[in-house]
Parts: sequence; C-alpha cells; structure tokens
Amino acid sequence: MREPSARTSRLAIAAGLAAFIAIGAGGFLLGRATAPKAPPPAPAPVAVIPPPIPVLPQSPRLWGRAEITDLARRAADALSSGKPLPDDLAGAVGQRFELSLPFGCSGEADEDSAVPMRWRYDEAAGVLRVHAMPVTWKAADFELPPGGDGYAEGFWMERPWSTSDECPAAPRTASPDQQAPAPAPDQTLALAQFGQNDGNDLWRQGRPFEKVLRLAPEDFAPSRGLRLRLIGRIEQVPGNGPVHCVQPSGVEQRPACVIAVSLREVRMEMPGADAPLAIWENRGAAGSAGH
Repeated sequence: MREPSARTSRLAIAAGLAAFIAIGAGGFLLGRATAPKAPPPAPAPVAVIPPPIPVLPQSPRLWGRAEITDLARRAADALSSGKPLPDDLAGAVGQRFELSLPFGCSGEADEDSAVPMRWRYDEAAGVLRVHAMPVTWKAADFELPPGGDGYAEGFWMERPWSTSDECPAAPRTASPDQQAPAPAPDQTLALAQFGQNDGNDLWRQGRPFEKVLRLAPEDFAPSRGLRLRLIGRIEQVPGNGPVHCVQPSGVEQRPACVIAVSLREVRMEMPGADAPLAIWENRGAAGSAGH
C-alpha cells in the first residue's frame, strides 16, 4: 500500500475544507429560503384630528353706566374735534343695557317742590312718596330735523362724568362766608325714546312714575337716596347713529348728547333693599301705557 505524500494530503484537506464551506453555505441559503418571512412592519399610527367644536355666538354683554357714558364721551369728542362719529359706534344699536339713575341724594324734597326726580318721607306715618317725571323734548332741542320722529321722552343723567350708580359722598361743609348757590345739574347726557310728530306714541305721555308705600323708619336710609333703574335697548337717533351731540352755545360749551333707547322696564329701587319698590313694564313696542 502506498503512503500518501504531503502534496496529496494538502490537496485532500483543501478539498474537504472547500466541501465543508460549500455545504455550509448551501445550508444557510436553503434555511434562509425556507425560513418563514418576518411580517412587514406595522404602519405608523395616523393621528386623528377631531372636528373643531363649533363656537356658539355669545349673547352681547349687558351694558351699564360705564359703557353708556363712554359712548357719549366718544361722540362728544368727535363733535368737538370736527370729526364724524367713529364707525364702531354704530355697533351700539341693539345693545341691551341696564342703567341706574340715583336721585334725591341731598334729601327729601320740599312739599311744594316741582323737581322732576324727588321723594318725601313721613316718618310719623311711615309713608314714602316717590315721584320721577320723564322729560319731554322736541326735535329742535337736539337740533334734529322737525319732520319724521319729532318728539322724545326720557331722563337726563346726572354727573355723567362718573361711572358710579350710587349717590356721591356728602360734600365737605363750607363756612357760611364761603357758601355759594348750588350749581345747576349738568344736563349734557340724555337717554330718550323717540316718537312721532304728535308724541302720542310716547310711553308716559306726560305721566310720572309715582309710588306711595309704607316703610318703617328702620328700613329707610335717606342718606343713600333712591334709584331709577332703566332696562332696555339702544336704538338709533333719527337720521343719526345711536348717539347725537350738539353745541348750541358754541364750541366752548361741553357738548350735550342724546342716546336713543327703547325702554322695556323701569324700576324704582332703594339701595340695599332686596326687592324694587315698584316696577313699570312697557308692554307696547311703540310705548303703550305702563302701570
């Protein structure tokens, strides 16, 4: 038997190694081909955007004394500056409001007083009498055309420079030699309901808001006066926007302004009381008679 040579041994080893590699590679490829395939990657989650929540229109905020006086202030400033009314003031038409007008702050009126807004209290009898007379104007009082809506009724707002709906604090008492006649009330801001030429469709038609009621002395604080609360909506001054201002005595005079309103309700109130003293409702769209 012939012994294998070194060259023959090397060739045999190389052939075996090559066969081993070939078998291993074939097994790897065969296993890879027959192995179950991995599932494809899941798609990335899609963000779901919810539909926008509808925004419901909000009811207009109820205006008070601050908004009313600011409306007049801006209109007066435009007139004094020789400019037209700012465009945004037209948006006040239709705005709902509640406005308190304090009156009788200096005490009860004399028995024969003709002051439009007054009260008297009989402490012995425990009886309070209240009287609030609306003012009636003609169109010419506000330099409006005489035709069309020619009459109006309403109230002057005292102290229109203040946003407070309470009686002012008691003034400091002056010495006798310093006392001067009380100045006339500032009549530069009016709230008025406009009617036709004859004025027959005005709500009160010359009738006051009056009330007589029993009230114990401990339930009445005369130093706080009384209040007339006006509840309604801003309208349009005939031929103008919601407010109209004039300066009949010249440019040195503070403008007098009128704001057109329709009154739905008028209340007589006593500051601090839980309920109004009286309520009058305007039941007619054109201002039919109330209580």
